[in-house]
This record gives sequence, C-alpha cells and structure tokens, in this order.
Amino acid sequence: MDVFSEEVAKLERSKIRSAQADLLMQAVLALENEEEAYCFFEDLCTIAELKSMAQRLEVAVQLRQGVTYQEIAKAGGVSTATISRVNRALNYGADGYVRVLDALEEKGLIPQAASRETEEP
Repeated sequence: MDVFSEEVAKLERSKIRSAQADLLMQAVLALENEEEAYCFFEDLCTIAELKSMAQRLEVAVQLRQGVTYQEIAKAGGVSTATISRVNRALNYGADGYVRVLDALEEKGLIPQAASRETEEP
C-alpha cells in the first residue's frame, strides 16, 4: 500500500473508530471457534447482513483468483457495484481483505491466489 492509500485508510478508520467499535473488534477477537462466531453473528446481524458480508468475502476470494467481474456477477448474482467496491477495497483499502485472505490461504481454507501460485517458496 502506498503512502496516500495508507493515509486514506487511516481517515476511513477514524470515521468508524469509537469505544463501541473498539469493543466490537475485541468481541470478535474473543471468539474461540466457528460455532461461537455463528452464534455471535446470528445475534448481532440480520440474515441479510450476514449473507451480504459472506458474499463480499467470496467476491474478494474470486477476484484474487482472477475471476472477471462478468463471471462473478453471472455465477453469484452479485451486482457489479458490489464487485467494484470489493475490488477497490482489495487494491486500495486498509489491507483487511488481504490479511484475512492470506490467513485463510495459510490455513488451506481457500485456494492460493492465482498470481501467487507460480511463485517460488
């Protein structure tokens, strides 16, 4: 991430950062397993909100795999506006998606990114 992108990300975080948001982040970090996460998010979010977040994460995985906007939209019924938003966050965001996707790759939960498959260890 370049210096300009880092500054933009800091400004965006400052818009949402609060004692309440800090507590929410700590609550997420306190979850110990998938079942606890399901229980917490079922209580916290509507079904539509949870599905929307899950869909955005899947879009991020697909974009990182090199799947085109058109293929994602056609296969998953995702709007190009959502795909564009996720792509912008992947490329110019606070690296939240990148960190999560890297961690999921390391755990073998998602395929390795297309651009990284040919790299030497």
